[in-house]
Amino acid sequence: MLLKNLLKDIYSKPIDPRFEDITITGLCDDSRQVDQGAVFIAVKGVLADGADYVLNAAQKGASVIVVDHMREEWTALKDICWLEVDDTKKFLRLAASKYFDNPSQHINMIGITGTNGKTTISYLTESILHEAERSCSIVGTINYRIAERVLPANNTTPGLIQTQKLLSFIAEEAIENCVMEVSSHALDQGRIDLIDFNVAIFSNLTSDHLDYHKTRDNYFAAKAKLFVNLSSEAKAIINVDDDFGRKLFSKTQAQITTYGIYKNADVMARDVQLDVEHTQFKIVCADGEVNINSSLVGEYNVYNMLAAAAACWVEGISLDKIKKGIERLTCVPGRLEKVSLGQDFTIFIDYAHTEDALHNVITAIKKTCDAKVICVFGCGGDRDQSKRFKMGQVAGELADFTIVTSDNPRSEEPQKIIDQIVEGFETDAYKVMPNREEAIHEALRMAKTGDIVLIAGKGHENYQIFKDQKIQFDEKAIIRNFILC
Repeated sequence: MLLKNLLKDIYSKPIDPRFEDITITGLCDDSRQVDQGAVFIAVKGVLADGADYVLNAAQKGASVIVVDHMREEWTALKDICWLEVDDTKKFLRLAASKYFDNPSQHINMIGITGTNGKTTISYLTESILHEAERSCSIVGTINYRIAERVLPANNTTPGLIQTQKLLSFIAEEAIENCVMEVSSHALDQGRIDLIDFNVAIFSNLTSDHLDYHKTRDNYFAAKAKLFVNLSSEAKAIINVDDDFGRKLFSKTQAQITTYGIYKNADVMARDVQLDVEHTQFKIVCADGEVNINSSLVGEYNVYNMLAAAAACWVEGISLDKIKKGIERLTCVPGRLEKVSLGQDFTIFIDYAHTEDALHNVITAIKKTCDAKVICVFGCGGDRDQSKRFKMGQVAGELADFTIVTSDNPRSEEPQKIIDQIVEGFETDAYKVMPNREEAIHEALRMAKTGDIVLIAGKGHENYQIFKDQKIQFDEKAIIRNFILC
């Protein structure tokens, strides 16, 4: 695209004639991702100001740089087209809309938000869509999947430019559907402002990310933006058993379809039977009912299956296809993922990193059997500190024994995080082992025949982040080496 075509109708000031006919190779708001000939837009973010990285962008070959004010040290760069605007974030949205030509308008966009369950719901929805022979891409916590391409996920929901780029690839590949996990940060920061969602799913809301949002009301307000911005033709899929889900009814003009177990809903679960291997229940809706026998265990996974079923049902997929799609998904990476290596006890790896998620997982396990539960978990550094005490409370109340360890301590001292977790325990049925690999080994050593070892917090992640380094850390490999060696 020529620069003059990009700027038409979004930038009214005159520019140096030398630059009018240059070809733009891309848009970027991260100097690390600048390529030769790109437009770099210096947006001020939560943790960093793009203006501080203008020289980096120039050195990497940006031909156009957009700022909200000029600095003296930049004036010597004569071979760059400088654009000065009042609001770089607004310019970013306008430029991205024009450059990528609103790709979401050519895709059936399905967004999922809520504290817990987003990833599992996305996998279930994908499985049902594939069963119905509808092409589907995924943008989520574990990775971004577009046709045969699997890209690493740096964020649950990528930035605005990266999102538009991904959606452009999806549109070019003529993939019908995109299932996207939508985080509260992304909603608050406007990362999905250019996306027209056809379907939006709300799973639940508990306390999380309060280091960023400060209050639960602010957190909910961020989540609610996904539904506030839906058109009257869009469909809102809402968990009616959740108090915050019911608050969404008055906040959206979309067509609402509810799901739940306990309150009357459009899509309901009946006759729920849980054990440590399977979950059985009936999905009941206006089109009839269908029996589900799933490898995903726990009541919270019943909610996840209902959410995906409701979203696909309103998209015209039959109950038979929904049943087959749900049942063909046997595992979601790092979500109560079983590790079976011939041992005489059960090992689960789970991503639970909030008190509610940890409560749900341990409760799910204990509801299905009478086994002793040994839990290994820690809390991430540089994140919501208020949940550390609460997670200690949950583990102390529900697990038979807990080993408190490190998660991703980031810039914080691991022992400080552990101390805050331990304050929540009202029992002495725990021990502290800051080294996570040693903590996992200890839990495996402790396990007797029939016990369950739950390793919580990191799930699919294969790394640990410390103050000065990011190291390889594959929990499945650690377990395998211990059990088989």
